[in-house]
Amino acid sequence: MSRASEQAYAKIRSHLMSAALKPGEQLTEDQLAQITGVSRTPVREAVRRLEDELLLVRSDTKRLFVADWSRDDIEEMFALRQMLECHAAERAAQRLSREQIGDLEAINRALKAAIEQPEPDVVRFLEANRAFHEVIIEAAHSPRLGQLLGRLVEAPVVLRTARTYSQDDLRQSARDHDELIAAFAARDPDWARAVMGSHLRRAFHTFAKTVGPPAPRYGNGKA
Repeated sequence: MSRASEQAYAKIRSHLMSAALKPGEQLTEDQLAQITGVSRTPVREAVRRLEDELLLVRSDTKRLFVADWSRDDIEEMFALRQMLECHAAERAAQRLSREQIGDLEAINRALKAAIEQPEPDVVRFLEANRAFHEVIIEAAHSPRLGQLLGRLVEAPVVLRTARTYSQDDLRQSARDHDELIAAFAARDPDWARAVMGSHLRRAFHTFAKTVGPPAPRYGNGKA
């Protein structure tokens, strides 16, 4: 990407993470050009990248929207994340260096500092959370796994879920990270896998409370 495209990408992504743009909100290239201060050509390149990351979506009529997923979409995304990130945690437990464990401890301190503001800083929380999970994925030493997770970890579900958390929920996330660090320090892949699984299921159920029950399913003889 060109420098202007990188600038556009960073600014649009920052807006998405800060909740300045709401799920389901329609966007135009002109709006995004004004937000980013660059021309429409680099905006188009940035938009394509954000579409690849599932942060922006297009309708059948090619109109552009901030991604807004259904309950079923969210449930599937968490199920995929759980399968992949539990595997990543299991691999990382056997491969993390002492330096990387130290990095995880430092990142989680930054995450806790973001939470303990008078008003929790969700953007800083998300940045620290992303960095924490990236260390785990890197330590798993699986490029294929990293590629797959790269599109899931910061999908719209993560952004929306973080914004539905209470301060107690955010603190629980930090405690989950502490337990993951303990499992990694103990070189215990089973423990690491179990903690990652419960961490992600807890995140899903926190979100699920805000969107209600899943849509009814048909086709099994029941109405």
